Amino acid sequence: MTKRSLPTFLAGFLFALLPLTAAAAGGGDIEPSYADISNPAALQRGAALYMNYCSGCHSLQYQRYARMAEDLGLSEEQMMASLNFTGAKPGETIGVAMDAGDGEAWFAKAPPDLSLVARSRGADWIFTYLKSFYIDETRPLGWNNKLFPGASMPNVLWELQGIQRPVYGHAEQGASAHLESLELASPGSLDHEQFDRVARDITSFLLYVGEPAAMKRESTGVWVILFLAFFTFVAWLLKKEFWRDVH
Repeated sequence: MTKRSLPTFLAGFLFALLPLTAAAAGGGDIEPSYADISNPAALQRGAALYMNYCSGCHSLQYQRYARMAEDLGLSEEQMMASLNFTGAKPGETIGVAMDAGDGEAWFAKAPPDLSLVARSRGADWIFTYLKSFYIDETRPLGWNNKLFPGASMPNVLWELQGIQRPVYGHAEQGASAHLESLELASPGSLDHEQFDRVARDITSFLLYVGEPAAMKRESTGVWVILFLAFFTFVAWLLKKEFWRDVH
């Protein structure tokens, strides 16, 4: 193996290990989310779902209401009326009304801020996590999560998804039963495909929150590529003009 090919080989090897590492760390299989920050409707739905179901406990301390309204194509009036439940001003960041001490007392630890969860965990992890809650009477809150065992939060989306129960595989003598899959014990108000869209929309919104500039960067990138293509064409014309008399 040559020295020049070694960095390429190592990069490819590490990239191939990423899915395996993520699955091992999470405790389950990671589903592809197909999250899309270029879809304004999905981001608006995701913002509404997040603010209604998640923002009571989880803040977004790096995201401002005004910036969110601008990026998602909402007016300030729409944002204040539909997405602001704490009475914060448009220029303030998205916090929670719940006191951190109360959160620690209720959930054993204060619910974390989710501004950067998509960057630290990845969109596919969030999508799978939202779908992996199941009823567990041994847990203080009565819920557990197949992807993230011991999660200190209930399934806030259970009315939409329904209630899942665990399916355990056969355990050898002296070993604990292995959680193989989840099955729907009680249906929610949405079917499987509809709830997948809910989880995907929330994931897309959190992906946007993790890097709001990504939306503008992608649109700017198209113009940059067009400029480079035009500049290359002009440079080619100049090259032909300069070398025409040489031949």
